[in-house]
Amino acid sequence: MSGSSRRRLALLGAVALAALARLGAAAPDAAAEEASVLKWRAERAAALTSDTGWLTLAGLLWLHPGMNSFGSAPGNDLVLGNAALAGHAGVFEVAAGHVRFHAQPGANVELDGAPVEVAELRTDAQGEPTVLASGPLRFFVIARGGKLAVRVRDLDNPRRLGFRGLQYFPVSTQWVVTAHFERYPRGKRIPIVNILGMQEEEPCPGALVFTRNGRQYRLDTVLEEPDAAELFVMLADATSGRETYGGGRFLYVPRPAGDTAVVDFNKAYNPPCALNDFATCPLPPPQNRLSLRIDAGELSYAGAAAHAPP
Repeated sequence: MSGSSRRRLALLGAVALAALARLGAAAPDAAAEEASVLKWRAERAAALTSDTGWLTLAGLLWLHPGMNSFGSAPGNDLVLGNAALAGHAGVFEVAAGHVRFHAQPGANVELDGAPVEVAELRTDAQGEPTVLASGPLRFFVIARGGKLAVRVRDLDNPRRLGFRGLQYFPVSTQWVVTAHFERYPRGKRIPIVNILGMQEEEPCPGALVFTRNGRQYRLDTVLEEPDAAELFVMLADATSGRETYGGGRFLYVPRPAGDTAVVDFNKAYNPPCALNDFATCPLPPPQNRLSLRIDAGELSYAGAAAHAPP
């Protein structure tokens, strides 16, 4: 072997050792990881059971152009079978993408704690939506796939009151992975289909590329807001439909400044559709359906029989 060849091998060996040293230094402490994950789990449970948590969802009613009568009585265009709502609560007027609510006199519909007669409603596509209230019910307009719907929350929803807690795989530092962040050209978008079959194009800044058991895997990410501090990942794996929800799981990853990112699969969690029938969850894109078995994160929810896509 020539001297130059030996020098090249020595240099490669030094680079490899340096890389291993960096990975070793970055390896999470088991106690710290356990504490971090337990804190995250407690925060997740608190969010789910809050007044704005997914367990309060009690209705999803699709609007059509024109006048949409709303109430608990049969014969309304939008019928919500809930005793807390007046038989004829009012009318949603839809015109040119704008929504206005006309309350029925005496229907006990409020806005910001005061009785409402007529209100212009912001949708969730315009920021924080305008929220109307009637007793324990809260209702507002959402935009999905070019369509508008009234989403209803019930603060007394049995799903919320009967919440049994969440179950997880054991916390493992083996599932805290340092991934390469492969950046995509600026402006790249990928199609994301939701559980209702609606498709939207979402910004995709890059892919998380990691190795497990000698095989390389990659997950496309989504940027929910231009200045978001985290990347959103929708994934399915070999546990999906078995130990975990059939529609896949979600995960947030700190947005990397460089070309590496730490992916903590212990914080993979079920989408809202796993806990409630009135959510409109996005599904993992085909490229994010991994043959890998990720036995980390949240297990299937046993507290309610929610639907799951095949």
